[in-house]
Amino acid sequence: MLLTSLNPAAVAGGADIGDAVRIDGGVLSRSDLVGAATSVAERVGGAQRVAVLAKPTAATVLAVTGCLIAGVPVVPVPADVGTAERRHILTDSGAQVWLGERPDEPEGLPHIPVRLHARSWHRYQEPAPEATALIMYTSGTTGPPKGVLVSRRAIAADIDALAEAWQWTPDDTLVHGLPLFHIHGLVLGLLGSLRIGNRFVHTGKPKPTEYAAARGSLYFGVPTVWSRVVDDPDTARALSSARLLVSGSAALPVPVFDKLAELTGHPPVERYGASETLITVSTRADGERRPGWVGLPLRGVQTRLVDDDGAPCAHDGETIGRLQVQTPTIFDGYLNRAEATAEAFDADGWYRTGDAAVIDGDGMHRIVGRESVDMIKTGGFRVGAGEIETVLLAHRGVAEAAVIGVPDDDLGQRIIAFIVGDAEPEALISYVAEQLSVHKRPREVRVVDSLPRNAMGKLLKKELAGWVGDERE
Repeated sequence: MLLTSLNPAAVAGGADIGDAVRIDGGVLSRSDLVGAATSVAERVGGAQRVAVLAKPTAATVLAVTGCLIAGVPVVPVPADVGTAERRHILTDSGAQVWLGERPDEPEGLPHIPVRLHARSWHRYQEPAPEATALIMYTSGTTGPPKGVLVSRRAIAADIDALAEAWQWTPDDTLVHGLPLFHIHGLVLGLLGSLRIGNRFVHTGKPKPTEYAAARGSLYFGVPTVWSRVVDDPDTARALSSARLLVSGSAALPVPVFDKLAELTGHPPVERYGASETLITVSTRADGERRPGWVGLPLRGVQTRLVDDDGAPCAHDGETIGRLQVQTPTIFDGYLNRAEATAEAFDADGWYRTGDAAVIDGDGMHRIVGRESVDMIKTGGFRVGAGEIETVLLAHRGVAEAAVIGVPDDDLGQRIIAFIVGDAEPEALISYVAEQLSVHKRPREVRVVDSLPRNAMGKLLKKELAGWVGDERE
């Protein structure tokens, strides 16, 4: 079963946990989850697709869980998404109903509320492993958001592989305050906890003080969360009793990694993945945790690097290539997008991640960034934006950094850095030239008040490209 820990027989046999889920000020026991989610399943049975406004509430937990019990695909809809994007998600997915909470503009869909106190003990047959569990919409950075079809089999395989890598057990208490409409917060955090059988605590927002008060053993966060944690040393030290701190969804700056390890005693675990593949690479609880590196392929996952012509790249820790993967956690295609699905794979069935990476002789992976914005070809050299950003972040006058390449008649691309901080631009250019090769130095550094990011803390570099020529510095 995908939701093995929600087996009614297990609860009846004494496996109940009185505080299995803590969210939005409420507490659900394991039997609460079984009874209330099964009641939801009875109300949505027969639906083809259901939209869930993915707020961090008990209603969302029960809506998603109930659909999984009934075998009805869930379309998680971001609570803060704009009207046009929400309309696109609903129209493209063919969602038939809002389950749980609904937005002020429900786009004409009928509504089924979640009754928190309703209970049912009906036994449902486990849906087929290949059945679609979730339709997750991409961020839409390369066009309208695409619906990613994620199967029950893929989710189960990913959670089980992560449980092995992270030594994740029912004895853990997992804490995070991340959105429930992304892989990180929904699949890993919530569904992972339901499958493993551990306690799950959602803090509403990922505030450092809330993380510290939760007294968990396993914490999930994005880099901006961990950056705020290390800025509050007392709160950071309170996490020293945890077993594992996990960072993902974007690259963790090396200075934040180092400070987190210093204050908590735990070098964080980093991992890599995407909506299309779930998590494929991670450092391990019992392995090396190297700043700036995301680890080894999970069980059953294969990775490779290829150059622009498709030839293999050396695994020497230096050569940058296009990262491709084969994995049992792969998606089943983009909904209504056969052509886009076909383009995502090469002729041998390798998924093109769109990311540039290096792999060393031990199989450790470092993600350089997106091929489209983080691979810079300047003066005949291939340069990774992430390498320059790491050096900039090590400077005491830089709090945040983002590097892009822009068209240049002479160089092909010109390296420009955007920083948040009080460092002098010319000093930073010289600093990078001293730390790295001269050709990797920014030709221009712009000081800005903030960098554009999405809800998961990922830099929106295509927005930065539009800033070039603006008087924002």
